[in-house]
Amino acid sequence: MIISWNTTWECHLNCKHCYRDAGAKREDELSTAEGKKLIEEIARAGFKLLILSGGEPLLREDIFELTAWARDLGLRPVFGTTGTTITDHVARQLKEAGAACMGISLDSGAAPLHDEFRRVPGSFDDALRGMEACRAADLLFQVHTTIVEQNYHEFEKITDLAIKMGAAAHHVFFLVPTGRGKNIEEESLREKQYEQLLHRILKKQKEVDIEIKPTCAPQFMRIAAQMDMPMRFTRGCLAGTAYCCILPDGIVHPCPYLPLEVANVRTQPFDRIWKEAEVFQVLRRDELGGKCGECKYKSVCGGCRARAFYYTDKDYMAEDPWCLYRGGAGFGG
Repeated sequence: MIISWNTTWECHLNCKHCYRDAGAKREDELSTAEGKKLIEEIARAGFKLLILSGGEPLLREDIFELTAWARDLGLRPVFGTTGTTITDHVARQLKEAGAACMGISLDSGAAPLHDEFRRVPGSFDDALRGMEACRAADLLFQVHTTIVEQNYHEFEKITDLAIKMGAAAHHVFFLVPTGRGKNIEEESLREKQYEQLLHRILKKQKEVDIEIKPTCAPQFMRIAAQMDMPMRFTRGCLAGTAYCCILPDGIVHPCPYLPLEVANVRTQPFDRIWKEAEVFQVLRRDELGGKCGECKYKSVCGGCRARAFYYTDKDYMAEDPWCLYRGGAGFGG
C-alpha cells in the first residue's frame, strides 16, 4: 500500500499545473511531533511506501528527521520533488536519512518549455543538477512528467533524457484539473489523445529497460491486457483502496487529485481513518457508475475517480469520461 503526505504548501516555484496551489508556507501545517505521530499511525495501518511531497518537501527544516523516522519504523520513504534544491550535500543527507528514491519533476526535454511550466527561469538546469547529485550519492531517482497538449509530442524525448541521466523510472502523470491545474483544464488530453499516449507509453516500455508508468490513467491496465503485455501492477486507480493522501494540515483525501475531505489526522488516528472512514468504504465496494460499472476490465482499471469527480457533479463513483473503451470497441482494438 502507498500513501502520500504533502508535507508543506511551501514552494519556491510557481508551477502552472500544481495540484496543491503551492507557494507560501502556512501556519497550520503539521509540526514535527505531529508528523512523527502520523508516520507511526501510517506504519500501524500497514502501509509500506511513504511518498513525501509538497509543495517542495525539501524546504521543511525537519525533512531529514522525518525521513529517518519513517525508515526506522520500517517504511520506505520516497520523494516527490522539483529536484531544484538537491545539491551534493543534500543528496548525501537524504541517502544517510534513508530516502529510497527521489521522484524529480521534468516536463520537457529542453529548458524553455520546462521553465515555462515551472514559471521560474533555470528550473530545468537545476532539476538536472539535482539528478546528477543523486547519482553521485548513489541515491535512486526517477523522473516525473505531467503531460498536457503542450508537451504531448515530447513523451519519448523525455524518457530518453531520463535514461541518459540515469533515472530508474519515468512516471507519466495525466493532468487532472485540481489546484492551479484548473486554470489549464483546456490543455488536458481528451479521449483520443489520452488513449494514443497510453499506447505510445506501452510501446516505449517494450523498447527500454527502465520502468515507464502512467499515473491518473488507469486504462493503461486494460490496454496492457489487450496487448498481452504483463504488468507488475494489479490495478490502475488505487484511490481509497491501496492509496490515499494527507494534506499539510492533516486533512485526508482519497488521492492527491480527488479533493474530497475524508477526515483529519489531528482529530482521529490515521490508522482508524483508513480502516473505518465511509468514503474509503464506498470506494472499496467498487460500485462504479455508467460504463465503468459495466466494463469487463473494471477490476484491473477502476477508472480515474478524481477525473470522474471533476467532470460530474462531484460523483466520485461515476464513469471516467476520458475512456474510449465500449466493451470491445476502444481505440486500437
